[in-house]
Amino acid sequence: MMITDLSSPRLLAGRPVRPIGLGCMNLNHGYTRFLDDDAAVDLLVRAVTEAGIDHLDTATLYGGGRNEELVGRALSTTTSQGRLRDRVLLASKCGLTQSGDRRIDGRPETLRAQVEDSLRRLQTDHIDLYYLHRLDPEVPVEESAGALAEMITQGKIGAYGLSEISAETLRRADAVHPVAAVQNEYSLWTRNPEWGLLEACRETGTTLVAFSPVARGFLSDAPPRTEDLAASDVRSTMPRFSAENYPENLRLREKLAEQARAHGTTVAALALAWVLAQGENVVAIPGTINWDHLLEDQSAEQLRISPVDVLRWGDIINHATVHGHRYAEKARATIDTEDAPA
Repeated sequence: MMITDLSSPRLLAGRPVRPIGLGCMNLNHGYTRFLDDDAAVDLLVRAVTEAGIDHLDTATLYGGGRNEELVGRALSTTTSQGRLRDRVLLASKCGLTQSGDRRIDGRPETLRAQVEDSLRRLQTDHIDLYYLHRLDPEVPVEESAGALAEMITQGKIGAYGLSEISAETLRRADAVHPVAAVQNEYSLWTRNPEWGLLEACRETGTTLVAFSPVARGFLSDAPPRTEDLAASDVRSTMPRFSAENYPENLRLREKLAEQARAHGTTVAALALAWVLAQGENVVAIPGTINWDHLLEDQSAEQLRISPVDVLRWGDIINHATVHGHRYAEKARATIDTEDAPA
């Protein structure tokens, strides 16, 4: 169900939030040129108090727990309007850690231990939305979902979600306890949720939280220069950023940039508007360490677009026109999402 009013609040974990939240990974994980801790906390505080962000997303994985600590510091701030923690839907994730290689562990005992660590780092007694970061192929999702449902009963989390999972996995988990949200990659150049998951989300009343909605910075007015990507930057191993594929993808981006200029907006805002137009149960969590980019992302909520615009943009960049897979082979083995149109 395509929509064109992008400004209205949307339901996430039982409460209304703005269509665009903030993914916090970029602060100290995945990419490079990170902010120092004080600057990161300052950005988060300003995001809530000045930009009106009401949904922050972090994870156990990010920065080896340090990302949660930064979010916790920011949300413990008290202003004349009260504690920031009370103004934000706080989301985090469990089941994926990094000590050397990344390790997926969805065992109930692991998730129970990780939520205690998350609560401590976040300086809170309650996480509004807690995701299983990746499906553990050695643990039935029903077991992981049961542990997360137990946390809800105990009052440690308000709702639970799943990340990078398929429609089938969503339905299996939802049969154990309702799944509030699925956080999967979704953007003009990553259409996997359209191959069954969006329909399953509508069936189960689940919100789709789109991560990387601006394609890891590619769908912006200043796309990354591949020659500047450090080996530690996750994009350095992604096929779409390879020397072979990236020039072709940049040609597609320029066609989208023409559309953005015609609408008097930026590529990032246009890309976010496209994601938000996919349904009232879709929210987006772009990440940034730049204040101006944060405001630019938020401006997507105010764009006036038509169904014809949405279809036109989707025809320019999609799974059939983009060059390269979104993940390298090793990373592809760790996700449960549908990988091709049915």
